[in-house]
Amino acid sequence: MAYPVSPLASPFPALPEIAGVTPHVVRAGYKDWGRCDLTYVTLEEGTAVAGVFTKNVCCSSEVDLGRENVKLGRARALVVNAGNSNAFTGYRGREAVEQIMEQVAAHIGCPKEQVFVSSTGVIGVPLPKDKAREGVDKALTAEPCNWEDAANTIATTDTFAKGATATAMVGDTRVTISAIIKGSGMIAPDMATMLGYLFTDAAVEPGFLQACLSAANLRTFSCITVDSDTSTSDTVLAFATGKAGNAPITGFDSPGAHAFAAAIHDVCRQLAHLVVRDGEGAQKFIAVSVSGAVSDESARKVGMAIANSPLVKTAIAGEDANWGRVVMAVGKAGEPADRDKLSIGFGGTWAAQQGLPLADYDEAPVSAHLKGQDISIEVDLGLGEGTATVWTCDLTHGYISINADYRS
Repeated sequence: MAYPVSPLASPFPALPEIAGVTPHVVRAGYKDWGRCDLTYVTLEEGTAVAGVFTKNVCCSSEVDLGRENVKLGRARALVVNAGNSNAFTGYRGREAVEQIMEQVAAHIGCPKEQVFVSSTGVIGVPLPKDKAREGVDKALTAEPCNWEDAANTIATTDTFAKGATATAMVGDTRVTISAIIKGSGMIAPDMATMLGYLFTDAAVEPGFLQACLSAANLRTFSCITVDSDTSTSDTVLAFATGKAGNAPITGFDSPGAHAFAAAIHDVCRQLAHLVVRDGEGAQKFIAVSVSGAVSDESARKVGMAIANSPLVKTAIAGEDANWGRVVMAVGKAGEPADRDKLSIGFGGTWAAQQGLPLADYDEAPVSAHLKGQDISIEVDLGLGEGTATVWTCDLTHGYISINADYRS
């Protein structure tokens, strides 16, 4: 089913090719749709890998195997299936994943543990082994494709392809990152996000690549929400081929390490925002900034309570400056808060400060702000130095329509 393109959509960027990375797409036919639904990416020998995965305890076999194998630190291929999440499918689901891993590994000539597989789509339907085998066969001999084709192929209810890029100077060498992601619903990552893949030509030791990805995740993917639901399949993987030729980055004392880490964070932030901008039925992009918390993590939890509140999200959809709903969300977050120190604003205009509505509060600028597409909510708890920003979208009838018809 095709969905109207989000009004918050961004054009797909010009993503540079990454030396040592070759994407391919084919149609495996996991659903009855006239589009490619299998992405296959080959990686040069020696490619480092890092990953973060969902905390959902009903996760897929793809997540189980990926979580085990990423610890080994090396990768040679990635296979992404769209249209079937292969989650809650028992031994049959795991057999299908292992079949894909073994099939690709035999073709490339590598250990099967260096083949990473992700799947996204309907939960509870085993991935068909025959279609998987035939799809991979086609992928192994398919012509290379561009990043936009790869991004479109991994999508499900997405309304636009999502990609991001950044560069960094590592010593005298410029390294590049290109990345794609899918996601628009079942978004409350709680460690990772939907399906996201970062590719870089930098030479990076797996341990440092993992440290960079994990740190970036905490301030980006784990700070977004569309509907408060954490997927069974959420995965973000980062691959580093080493083809740029820089001296390998082993830790923060290596030349260019901080610049590389900043570039990873930048790409993750771009991707996280794109997912929210494609939230199912989204009409508005909302940034919730929390300050004055007892810690950064407490600020993040308060921000997520606000961002996940259906009452807050529907008020924004209706362009209603109902700051009382923000008060409610702060109070239910389970984090330290004092109503008599709480301040709340929209778009830089304070509606209430230190527990009281402002006597001269003028709602007109707030109402004007809420009519736009990019909305900001500011909360100061007045308790400490903790800060966080989380991102979400409004809740509209479109979300209901998409999810009521998802399997049809």
